[in-house]
Amino acid sequence: MRFIHVSDVHLGMIPDKGKPWSDVRAKEIEETFDRILDIAEERKVDLLLIAGNLYHSAPKAADLAKLDARLAKLTNTRTVIIAGSSDYIESGSPSENYEFTSNTVLLPAGEFSNAYFEDINTCVTGFSYGQAEYTEDFSEGIDAQTEGAVNILLMHGGDASHSPFNFRKLADTGFDYVALGHLRKPKHMVKNRMAYPGSPEPLSPSDTGKHGFIYGQIINGETRIKWEPVACRNYINLGLEIKPEYTDRQIEHAVLKQIDKMGTQNIYRVILKGQKGRGVRPQFDDVSQDYKIYEVVDNTMFEYNADGLKRDNEHNVLGRFIAELSGEDDEVSKKALEYGLEAIIATGEK
Repeated sequence: MRFIHVSDVHLGMIPDKGKPWSDVRAKEIEETFDRILDIAEERKVDLLLIAGNLYHSAPKAADLAKLDARLAKLTNTRTVIIAGSSDYIESGSPSENYEFTSNTVLLPAGEFSNAYFEDINTCVTGFSYGQAEYTEDFSEGIDAQTEGAVNILLMHGGDASHSPFNFRKLADTGFDYVALGHLRKPKHMVKNRMAYPGSPEPLSPSDTGKHGFIYGQIINGETRIKWEPVACRNYINLGLEIKPEYTDRQIEHAVLKQIDKMGTQNIYRVILKGQKGRGVRPQFDDVSQDYKIYEVVDNTMFEYNADGLKRDNEHNVLGRFIAELSGEDDEVSKKALEYGLEAIIATGEK
């Protein structure tokens, strides 16, 4: 039995809202999900498992109809979906009442239920969210439901606000595979038995690293899974060490050179560190579209000789300010000294 396991797709989300590329990112979430469906069709997988947060918010009837049409194109694949913390099923909502024409099961909210597929002798058990948070472990006492069949558990959560289940206990419940959702980064919890695939597309600058889905096989009671990348682009933290002699243009050129090397399709948080000359303030606004620079974090220190300034200004405001902070070695004090020096020097007050 072959399966694909995805979670946290967040259809309908607009990542990096307000950035020049945000509309493109919204389309890429849709396109990447369609690409996963194409892979399922190409490999003739038996099951598509969606472990919550397929949508960024509760889907409307039109959204479900569009999904139904997409899934209907799968000629060999059965789909089982649970709702997660973002697309939970409220009473009377379209998700509660929609009837799929494709070979799809959306498990009901607020209780464990299962779908058994006789032709592949596989039982999928899962719990759809009926609210945004569950602080209790609702997995207590759950175990494999169908003797002699392949048993899969579909779960969403794992932290204090989203069903804080015990991973080790889940691994001992007799399921051949536990398909998890809620984390946006992939995480293998128990080798070949329990995993988070992460979101297929990164959704925010904190979602660094590669993103994709899980492809698995269960043959003669043995489960094997493989995580596969699928995302259009990645978020990358790009650090650059600055020297006092660098000009604005040199800093900008060095950053863009690194981006060209690492991939212009990616989205970057640029982190500047080291020391820079006074008045040096590189700007990247004019290239943010082509180079997708989400943010520039300036952790540099201005070049100055604190001891010399203190000696030359021993009896004035500047000297006393340096004396107060120069003995401290923590980063907050260093930054306070830097900013304070800049402000005092800028006013011309001594």
